[in-house]
Amino acid sequence: MKKSFEIEMKVRDYECDSQGVVNNANYLHYMENARHEFMCSLGVTFKESHLMKVDPIVVSAILHYKTPLTGGDVFISKLTVERKGVKMLFNQTIFRKSDNILCCSGIIEVAILLNGKPSRGDFFDNQLKDYL
Repeated sequence: MKKSFEIEMKVRDYECDSQGVVNNANYLHYMENARHEFMCSLGVTFKESHLMKVDPIVVSAILHYKTPLTGGDVFISKLTVERKGVKMLFNQTIFRKSDNILCCSGIIEVAILLNGKPSRGDFFDNQLKDYL
């Protein structure tokens, strides 16, 4: 069974709109933060991979909003990853911690560029072996 990654975060008041709920664009930020922390947990930062001419780039994002988060909510952002051809798919979810309610789910499609050209992303195979 492949592993998943999760990180706990907290909604900051300035991320909320005039209705008092998290603005929809911030869910993308939360998911991106989870992917960055995931890579750091594997011993690879995006800065280091860029210096090696390996650049993961988001090519599409499909999000489904279920239950809004509000200011001060603590939530868990979870992800799993799979390979689909030359792309990597990050299946991500955000759950409110207090009641474990699903707030948002998404599929983030990432392409890997090697020296500016599309690559299968073999650079990450060793780090991702437990997750793929």
